[in-house]
Amino acid sequence: MANILLFGAGAVGAVYVYNFLQAGANVTAVCRSNYEAVKRDGFNMRSIRFGNVHYTPSVVRTAEEAASQGISWDYIVVCSKCMPGSTPSLGEIIKPVVGPKTAIVLIQNGINIETEVLAMYPSNPLLSCVVYLPTTQTSPGVIDYGASQNETLNRLEIGTYPTSAAQAHKDVAEHLAHLVRKGGGNADVFDDIQPRRWGKLVVNAAWNPISALSLSSDADFLRSSPGAVDLVRSVMLEIVAIAKAMNIQGVDEALAETHLDRHRARTVGKEPSMLTDVRENRPFEVEAIVGNAVRLAKQHGVKAPLLDAIYALAKGLYEAGVRSRQAVAQQSLT
Repeated sequence: MANILLFGAGAVGAVYVYNFLQAGANVTAVCRSNYEAVKRDGFNMRSIRFGNVHYTPSVVRTAEEAASQGISWDYIVVCSKCMPGSTPSLGEIIKPVVGPKTAIVLIQNGINIETEVLAMYPSNPLLSCVVYLPTTQTSPGVIDYGASQNETLNRLEIGTYPTSAAQAHKDVAEHLAHLVRKGGGNADVFDDIQPRRWGKLVVNAAWNPISALSLSSDADFLRSSPGAVDLVRSVMLEIVAIAKAMNIQGVDEALAETHLDRHRARTVGKEPSMLTDVRENRPFEVEAIVGNAVRLAKQHGVKAPLLDAIYALAKGLYEAGVRSRQAVAQQSLT
């Protein structure tokens, strides 16, 4: 039986908690804002794929609490938002539960997000994953996984980081994929996960900040002005240019156009996670999704003026949120 500790049991994490439980794993969820609700009531998930289900995993608040269980963890699965450069770092947060053979699994958005963890745990298997899962947490512990959208999409793309990792690490990736499939999900292992990450970034680096800054769903933004389509396309093409400069295979103009056509065909818009975070005054993944891409563009001599502008604006919005939350916290103390 695999021992799995999952960090970030929100919308995506809660689905994988269920998935791994169905696979027969021993699963503990590290919960934050939804801890009290999940500890008391468990998770309730509405889903086309899995049906309407109720499940009650072991729940803790922190890595230290999980460590006190005395379990040797086979996998630490990270589904929380990716915040590179934060203090404490992800590597520091998970340190109490990382053993010599523990595999660290990053089911997170963004690009170039693995290096901080690899630096702290160079000998542990490090799996970088791209996820496609239409899920939201409508209230603490209550998950709508595709039910309201009549969707069953479930895809996890897995690869070792670095690509040249030992065969034993690649075997760990195959075993993780086996667990996902056994629990009712879809998973594939790739020799090189980076083209999959960049392929998703073509969408995320355009739509997440544009929707957040305009407070618009994708369909609403595309209908908002004559220049909206060209703006989105141009941002996508800047990501393509960076990927080409880094010799990332399969990320090209045709892929960008395919993604754009899919969004243009929608009559009912979708709101990406960054827009939801802005609406709810929560931190959002500006560095992982946009900032890292901007920095890689500079390193490789690629001009990306639209990404530069979007990053500056999104970073300003992010810092405004920090000040707002600090002000609220300060008022609560007075």
